[in-house]
Amino acid sequence: MTTADIKLIEDTKTFLKQQLKDAEGGHDYFHTERVLLNAIKIAQGEDCSELIVQLGALLHDVADSKFHDGDESKGPQIDREFLEKHQVDKEDIEQVINIIENISFKGGNFDQKFKSIELDIVQDADRLDAIGAVGIARTFNYGGFKNRALYNPEIAPNLNMSKEEYKNSDSPTINHFYEKLLLLKDKMNTETGKKIAQERHQFMELFLENFFEECGTKGF
Repeated sequence: MTTADIKLIEDTKTFLKQQLKDAEGGHDYFHTERVLLNAIKIAQGEDCSELIVQLGALLHDVADSKFHDGDESKGPQIDREFLEKHQVDKEDIEQVINIIENISFKGGNFDQKFKSIELDIVQDADRLDAIGAVGIARTFNYGGFKNRALYNPEIAPNLNMSKEEYKNSDSPTINHFYEKLLLLKDKMNTETGKKIAQERHQFMELFLENFFEECGTKGF
């Protein structure tokens, strides 16, 4: 990347620290830093634009719709204004906005309208932060934030939710492992992402085995 690109990334980090200063702990500035590190690692094995990857990784959770009444337009609009203010090339802006608008899991049951290697990388990087040790911590942090039950054996995971059902679900936190997290291993795009996901997936399986043993049940 050029000196100007590096300066833009640093300016973006400064912008994010302000934007996300009151964010829920699983979707805060430190989440974006982890996603950035994952993205840089994955990008090393891919033919891609480093700038687009890093901007997409950093900006993907600005004004997350989960915390803005489901409004999926607010984040991309804020990001677009930031990038335009910094005179980023119009084509690059469109690439970044397309990543932001298409990165989300949303129940896993929707057709992606945009594809690029940069999206593949950022999507993998974001999904990796949703699984493994950090993913477990983030899941229970969000469940507590939403005041959800930890576990209710009478409420089974719903594996066929629509996008709207997924967005509005208030099922127990442990169900989220089955409704999303355990599915991510097989949805990774890149070889590096797949390898890391396999390791983190195994850690989650061990956690769930111990969780249900301590609850005195066999799980779902």
